[in-house]
Amino acid sequence: MNGKVIGIIPARYESTRFPGKPIHPIAGKPLVMWVYEQASKARRLDEVVVATDDERIFDTVAGAGGIAVMTRSDHQTGTDRLAEAASSRECGLVVNIQGDEPLMDPELIDKAVERFSAIPDFKFGSAMTPIRNEEDIENPNIVKVVAGRAGQALYFSRYPIPFRRKTGFLPVYQHIGFYVYSKDFLLEYSRMAPTPLEQTECLEQLRALENGVRIDMIETEYRGIGVDMPEDVLRIEEEIARKGLS
Repeated sequence: MNGKVIGIIPARYESTRFPGKPIHPIAGKPLVMWVYEQASKARRLDEVVVATDDERIFDTVAGAGGIAVMTRSDHQTGTDRLAEAASSRECGLVVNIQGDEPLMDPELIDKAVERFSAIPDFKFGSAMTPIRNEEDIENPNIVKVVAGRAGQALYFSRYPIPFRRKTGFLPVYQHIGFYVYSKDFLLEYSRMAPTPLEQTECLEQLRALENGVRIDMIETEYRGIGVDMPEDVLRIEEEIARKGLS
């Protein structure tokens, strides 16, 4: 696939559980800049951009030497914000990088871009990792995915899938909230109406499957550590110190 590859980090200021999260300091640096700098280490990205609806986030990124763009404030999802930001940029692939994962693995970005860019007529890709404990399998906040032999997603669910009538046969995979799109499909996707399974499970990626769009998957050991609540900050700072990051 030809064209630039850009990574876009959607970042909104308003959050019910953690207002101002993107600019909250993590080990002395705003959360959004941890994500930005980790993503910038990916060799396969030609550009990294923060897409935001808030001038405070914009100024934080620009003040640190990063690239930010302002988007509308009425977007219902991060995908819609992503699509608006991508619409004005020349690129072939768009990587959606979660704005609350300060330890984002640049190797996952490179692996995904390399794999997906080689697929003819590629539209949409994501990642999955084996779940290691039973508690996570039963947790509805951890999204599960099943994929076919060709590495394409069959279904995503908050329910433990596949149902294990026999133990020790198939692993259960966690879906990693990391997405790669062709620009053309991303813009088309953002215009699709919500679908019944998407609304039932509250999983936006089901909209693509319900419309017959293939989602290519890669397997990774990266699990991600997100900042959802203020109390997550200490846990992240401990992990940053353990990894020796700065």
